[in-house]
Amino acid sequence: MKMILFSKRNTKEILRDPINFFFGLGFPLVLLVLLSIVNSAIPAEAENMMFQIGNLAPGLAMFGSVFMALFVGMLVSKDRTSSFLMRLFTSPMNAMDFIFGYTLPMLVMAIVQATITLLASGAFGLEINANILLAIALTSLTSLLFVGIGLFLGSLLNDKAVGAVCGALLTNVAGWLSGVFIPIDLIGGAFKTITNILPFYHSVEAIKATLSGNFSQILPHLTNVMGYTIVIFALAIIAFEHKMNGENI
Repeated sequence: MKMILFSKRNTKEILRDPINFFFGLGFPLVLLVLLSIVNSAIPAEAENMMFQIGNLAPGLAMFGSVFMALFVGMLVSKDRTSSFLMRLFTSPMNAMDFIFGYTLPMLVMAIVQATITLLASGAFGLEINANILLAIALTSLTSLLFVGIGLFLGSLLNDKAVGAVCGALLTNVAGWLSGVFIPIDLIGGAFKTITNILPFYHSVEAIKATLSGNFSQILPHLTNVMGYTIVIFALAIIAFEHKMNGENI
């Protein structure tokens, strides 16, 4: 109950900044339109079209989740540097209560964002079928990686630093290393090796496999993403607990 009440409060805080909220939900749609226009300008006889909707839709669904790191990181950082959390630290809530109280609203946002992005992709040629529901659920699950990153950084940095790291840096890293902006196979080499180690590319591939109905390919990619997610959440809980105890990390 404590965690649910705290989640409701965090939801209200997020909704108090409607500009950033709607930017986070709408920016993937802007990219969907722009990249679809670019794709339509590529000659039809090209062997590999860069922004085919089957690749673009799962990529943008993942990319939209990156903004969850910014939202939750800023919220945690601002709460941590205000008197609000100092008062809550005297309550029976522990670090896990706080972390999951921040996570639940982000998970709801991720579901809404994935639904909007994937359904809108239907207007650009994505086949809308029952797999969409599973893809939305999987996108929400992989979004926990970015929520965890935001929680961890928000527990360590001030809001300006969180904005720089989760805003400019993370969005670019996730965008380029996931294949959203350019196909990974087109570059190959060491770049492809790095993308296979990191979770961003695997997030996109898991969503893509779900949409195409290739369910046997989901687990290997999802295992990579969830491994990183578990580690980052564990680090976030440890970092937050240290801050609750007034300790430096």
